[in-house]
Amino acid sequence: MSPDDAVEEQDPAGQGSTARSGRRRLWWPAALAAAVALALGVPALVASGTSASGSASVAVPADDSPEAGFARDMATHHQQAVDLSFVVRDRTADEPTRTLAFDIINTQANQRGMMMGWLDQWGLSQHSVAKPMAWMKMGHDYQAHDGSLMPGMATNTQMAKLRSLSGRDAEVYYLQLMIQHHKGGVEMAQGYVDMAKNDVEKRLAQSMVTAQTSEVELMTDMLKERGATPDVPAS
Repeated sequence: MSPDDAVEEQDPAGQGSTARSGRRRLWWPAALAAAVALALGVPALVASGTSASGSASVAVPADDSPEAGFARDMATHHQQAVDLSFVVRDRTADEPTRTLAFDIINTQANQRGMMMGWLDQWGLSQHSVAKPMAWMKMGHDYQAHDGSLMPGMATNTQMAKLRSLSGRDAEVYYLQLMIQHHKGGVEMAQGYVDMAKNDVEKRLAQSMVTAQTSEVELMTDMLKERGATPDVPAS
């Protein structure tokens, strides 16, 4: 399924009070991403090292800089959130869950595109041989395993399990995995905010901290409604 397909699957208005409530609570992450994209369109040129007038401005980040490292690692982290969200949209008919998944797909695919675009503008590779999150310079000892490259990322085993579930079971497991995923993403985004030298990228990272922290609260409430907790069960 492509993002275009996801857009076409938006549910029409008037499908019940629960769905409408979900939309009222969930519309803004995607709207925030669109607003960020519009706001960052021109400044991104400055971030590349040349202003709109053609004069030199902010230096192009080095390949091993926090700017480049955050863009690469968060793009990878975001891609898995998009993948998880596409899976659950095919595994449940629950409107609040599908609306949440739709918003995460659109928000994080949009942000991922911006970060990949910045790397291209800076003339840097979208991939690196450096250990994930090495740019944080915190001696991060997370050990990648079974496809989980950074804190919060689901393993290949967990992804396969989600694909095997349906209905309420898929909703609960998705919410548990996404809470874990968001917490890892917030940690990384805040790490970049604390050391950022690029104001444009810093604003994007701060928007991630704000939006994903709010979504963690929402997903925790959704799990309570289903009689479940945020703890991911052992595989």
